[in-house]
Amino acid sequence: MDIIHPQVSDYLLDNCTPADEVLRDLAAETRKALPDQAPMQISQDEGAFLTMLVQLVGARQAVEVGVFTGYSAICIARGLPADGRLIACDVSEEWTSVARRYWDRADLTDRIDLRIAPAAETLRALPADPVIDFAFIDADKVNYLVYYEELVPRLRPGGLIVLDNVLREGRVLDLTFDEAPDVAMRQLNAAVVNDDRVDSVMLPVRDGVTLARKR
Repeated sequence: MDIIHPQVSDYLLDNCTPADEVLRDLAAETRKALPDQAPMQISQDEGAFLTMLVQLVGARQAVEVGVFTGYSAICIARGLPADGRLIACDVSEEWTSVARRYWDRADLTDRIDLRIAPAAETLRALPADPVIDFAFIDADKVNYLVYYEELVPRLRPGGLIVLDNVLREGRVLDLTFDEAPDVAMRQLNAAVVNDDRVDSVMLPVRDGVTLARKR
């Protein structure tokens, strides 16, 4: 299912803050070096959306689950103040080696703390104090609910979690799609909307984005 018509998509991209040279080069290298995985990279408009959300929340402490080649980490880190920190969780040394080069080009290396390990382990090892201002989850779908449950208690009141790919290209609407990621996303969506710890809204941004704000 096309959540966004191609013509509308082009118009959206033409009418948001354009990506700079670093992000354009990163997107181009990702498409060339990893053509099969490149669709995992967020789009220009979603990147601008993340930066704006981080700024609107006034975030200083952020967490990202799922780094890939680092595009979204740049967008999040750019929304943080100079002394802000982003804990970036991933398991791939290969993909994040690309990310490191572009973080250096963007002069953001000192704001991003990359942790190579299963994200659930990294999150469980974080202090239990509710000090996280912003979190972005864009990783393996079957563990989204695990990541969400680890992050919500650590989110400060008014803090925001952003969950990507919540529509799964429309597969969440059709129960005949019963692969593990589709089932897991339906379970996550139900859990978030029924979670009395947060207020949430699902938006048709690209492949679907849910914002969950800690009460």
